Amino acid sequence: MASWLQAVVVLSALVLFPVSVEPVTRHYKFNVVQRKKTRLCATKSIVTVNGKFPGPTVYAREDDRLVVKVVNHVQENVTIHWHGVRQLRTGWSDGPAYITQCPIQSGQSYTYNFTLTGQRGTLLWHGHVNWLRATVHGAIVILPKRGVPYPFPKPDKEEIIVLGEWWKSDVEAVINQSLQVGRAPNVSDAHTINGLPGPAPNCSSNGYTLHVESGKTYLLRIVNAGLNEELFFKIAGHQLTIVEVDASYVKPFKTDTIFIGPGQTTNAILTADQDAGKYLIAISPFMDTTVATDNQTATGVIRYKSTTAFSPTALTTIPPRNATPVTNSFMESLRSLNSKEYPTKVPLEIDHSLLFTIGIGINPCATCQNGSRVVAAINNVTFVLPTTALLQAHYYGISGVYTEDFPGNPPTPYNYTGTPPTNIQTTNGTKVYKLAFNSTVQVVIQGNSIVAPESHPTHLHGFNFFVVGKGLGNFNPNTDPKKFNLVDPVERNTISVPTGGWTVIRFRADNPGIWFMHCHLEVHTTWGLKMAFLVENGNGPNESILPPPTDLPKC
Repeated sequence: MASWLQAVVVLSALVLFPVSVEPVTRHYKFNVVQRKKTRLCATKSIVTVNGKFPGPTVYAREDDRLVVKVVNHVQENVTIHWHGVRQLRTGWSDGPAYITQCPIQSGQSYTYNFTLTGQRGTLLWHGHVNWLRATVHGAIVILPKRGVPYPFPKPDKEEIIVLGEWWKSDVEAVINQSLQVGRAPNVSDAHTINGLPGPAPNCSSNGYTLHVESGKTYLLRIVNAGLNEELFFKIAGHQLTIVEVDASYVKPFKTDTIFIGPGQTTNAILTADQDAGKYLIAISPFMDTTVATDNQTATGVIRYKSTTAFSPTALTTIPPRNATPVTNSFMESLRSLNSKEYPTKVPLEIDHSLLFTIGIGINPCATCQNGSRVVAAINNVTFVLPTTALLQAHYYGISGVYTEDFPGNPPTPYNYTGTPPTNIQTTNGTKVYKLAFNSTVQVVIQGNSIVAPESHPTHLHGFNFFVVGKGLGNFNPNTDPKKFNLVDPVERNTISVPTGGWTVIRFRADNPGIWFMHCHLEVHTTWGLKMAFLVENGNGPNESILPPPTDLPKC
């Protein structure tokens, strides 16, 4: 009788208080504060969120609402960008300074309020003013809705691995000095794995350790939060199964080397299938041209349970710095699931067919070394940040802040990957390219050979896009489209454009607002390799940008 009554009580409780499958609102508070941190056997003060480096991980589920109050306790201006979050109609929460908001000034606060509509996977958040993201960054973990499984076997455990860069000097001083002289900034002094560089020359500090048990599987949520370097990631003696990039599922494939650019994320399943012991984790830079990189390899270890204290660490061979075939193999293996649950909706009819050349230029500078300054541009336009945020100017109809004449093609065509033109000067401007709501867009992102051709990890805010093709040399509009993958191309928010080559992306402009597009090498963004799309409102309130919040920062 008692057990029957207990069962009735339990069932009644389940009816009255069911486990919530509805989206919830999750609140976070980010206190932006200075903290002293010791790396490479030297201590310096850095800007952090909640005193942590990397910053706190934000957890949510698909379709949840995030409300994050950011309070600025430091002297520097602050914004936070939620990298890869669609921000449907909530551009006010996107975060890039002077694009969608004015910065949060010292002593002020701002609440980012947005919904993770239809998204699940690993993304990242980071500072988006000056070089703040060097130390202000962290992971975003969006779990599937309750009751919805991963489209791959559920791992036994999940681990977050945030890759970064570390300078011994103050990072803002590094870029400011380089802008004064008009030349490239000093490269970082170390790479980091979850904030730790591991043993380095003249400093025997400990690195990151991942503890594993034999026979178990681990979902590694890998984030490249570095400023200026695309990276290789390897674990000695272990294969990794790639299941997702940029919060989009992919057809699983195995590899021993991950290629990951700044702003990109990769979810990989690690199976602990080796003998007990320690195995090296290594990250190292990729650069297949003459541009300088930080060549210090950051290391950590995975350590099996029951490993003896002094057992040796199994080593691995890192790829050569210029291992282009390794990057190609990885990128060409990425295919979207294109399943019934996760269809691949590639736009087939295109309304706007654009060609964007990206690269470096040289402009006059009376106060710089040699009387010139290194700049960067898209279609020969070096973007100049306004002093009023573009989204405010658009929403309130403020004139004189930007113009709507960003060129959809290079103003003066040339042999983009051949001998550079004699005039490599760029024009300055704050220009946007206008798109009607729900129009379809194809962008051929064409690298050029001016000054120094190199790989450009290019990020588009407010959208995911499909990577339908890539190649070397100049894009051929007559023959190259025949090789496009329109069936299961990978879906991303950041894509590496190969050195001396091109990448083609497609997306649907279904998100009204102003959306930044830029190289995610921070040095190139600083130099002007950026632009913005203005997506007009559609029909009615559900296709229009929401009104700005009352606490939107003022410039």
